[in-house]
Amino acid sequence: MNKGECAEMTLLIQAGVDGELAPAEAARVAAHLDQCPACADTESQLLALSGRLRRELPFYAAPDALHAAVRARIAAAAPAPKVRSPAAPVWRRLSWRNVWPVAPFGAGAAVAAVALLLLLPTGGGLPDAVVASHVRALQPGHLMDVVSTDQHTVKPWFDGRLDFAPPVKDFQREGFPLTGGRLDYLDERPVAALVYGRRQHLIDLYVWPEEGRPDVAPTSDSRNGYNMLRWRQGGMMFWAVSDLGAQELADFVRLWRAA
Repeated sequence: MNKGECAEMTLLIQAGVDGELAPAEAARVAAHLDQCPACADTESQLLALSGRLRRELPFYAAPDALHAAVRARIAAAAPAPKVRSPAAPVWRRLSWRNVWPVAPFGAGAAVAAVALLLLLPTGGGLPDAVVASHVRALQPGHLMDVVSTDQHTVKPWFDGRLDFAPPVKDFQREGFPLTGGRLDYLDERPVAALVYGRRQHLIDLYVWPEEGRPDVAPTSDSRNGYNMLRWRQGGMMFWAVSDLGAQELADFVRLWRAA
């Protein structure tokens, strides 16, 4: 491969590991990685390092006074809410109310960055990592790499980007429409994240293979106001996370398991 291109790709790979690539750039990187073992190895090392840092570095909770000060500044800087047209696509009507209002550039953007750190879980383990990934994805431009309500578009998008084929289902008629998907990293490996809507809420469904292990019924958990359900089915591990109420999230999981 061209050395200059690989040097540029190293920077893009780093941005991709941090979830900062636009869909077009992510597709370009994926195509390069398919043809360049050296850059693919670089990506693997960066993903492993990122996972190790998340597991081993200590977390410190911000004091209550800092929480209150940051939230007050966000509220003061936030623009008035806008009413979206009911005819807009579902993925455009989904609300980010549990992350933060979008502040103006400058001081407001800096405050928003601090707010993300305050909202991320301060514990450890996979449940906290799942919620942290969900919260990070709610930043503008981070939610989806592929935007589509068609499962036959979303499923093929993962081909060549993962070493497994995630099952993709749509529940538009039942009120849980598929809106897209993205690549993510959990449990020390790349995973598929399928994005669903429910009125003004989002559901992230993380999927990765666990072949040879028995099916396990859903188990519920919650962190920082987010509900989670995890289960194993057909050699795949599933984690659903959302700010939906626990009952509605359970309804979504029942649909998925029965489909």
